[in-house]
Amino acid sequence: MRDLTNEILELIRRASTDLPADVEKRLREAVEREDPGSAARNALETILKNVELSRQNSTPICQDTGTPIFYVRYPEGWSTRRLREQIRNALAEATRRSYMRPNAVDALTGKNTGNNLGDDDFPFIHFEEVGADEPLVIELMLKGGGCENVGAQYSLPDARLGAGRDLAGVRKVVLDAVHKAQGQGCAPGILGVAIGGDRGSSYLASKEVLFQSMDESNPDPKLAELEQRLTEEANQLGIGPMGFGGKTTVLGTKITGLHRLPASYFVTVSYMCWAYRRRRMIVKGDEVIYE
Repeated sequence: MRDLTNEILELIRRASTDLPADVEKRLREAVEREDPGSAARNALETILKNVELSRQNSTPICQDTGTPIFYVRYPEGWSTRRLREQIRNALAEATRRSYMRPNAVDALTGKNTGNNLGDDDFPFIHFEEVGADEPLVIELMLKGGGCENVGAQYSLPDARLGAGRDLAGVRKVVLDAVHKAQGQGCAPGILGVAIGGDRGSSYLASKEVLFQSMDESNPDPKLAELEQRLTEEANQLGIGPMGFGGKTTVLGTKITGLHRLPASYFVTVSYMCWAYRRRRMIVKGDEVIYE
């Protein structure tokens, strides 16, 4: 098994400093929807200038470089212990080079480790074994604290919102979460929504779905329709970029469904800020591809 520490370091650098093309495309489309000279348009233009400078100078897109979330699909026979070690070593080096800000703080003592390495869940690394002849795929998402703070979980039915245990109820609680977030979480955001599961698996799935491309269509027609409707209706709330008002509060919505217990019907919303930082590396033999 080869040492991929340097390749993973490059994955982290790209994730932190180079916004994905599909996200940047949505931001540029959003600029054109806002009125010239408006606070909303000025905010989006500033965001895009920041994106260009970060890419050019290889500096973090945001000062909060977020929680590193890795999803690793590894071929049968690879060592997850060694892969975890390489990921952690790469993250520590990325922090030393200032691609990442030191973010790992002990919740009990308040002490920052200084290298982004905490317990077994910081960074978060999920492993999934695939066939021996398949490539190694490592995906990374950097989830900022501001947008993480405005995530929400609902248990349906919700009498306060008149939300029942159906997709109409899901729509009501998701829009409630967006309305409560207002300008917090650095709008325009992207919504990751999980329907079902238990409290833990629902939160996890609501983040997993955010690894999808912005242009990827939901295979379930009902969920695809709901995704589009939620994005359109969220943008009618008038919250706008950074809460300044305007036509762009949400850039997109991603929804996934899980099985649940009959007694429970959870809807979980993970809010991602405009700095939608996610990257993928694929290892095929000696070749490494970054997407």
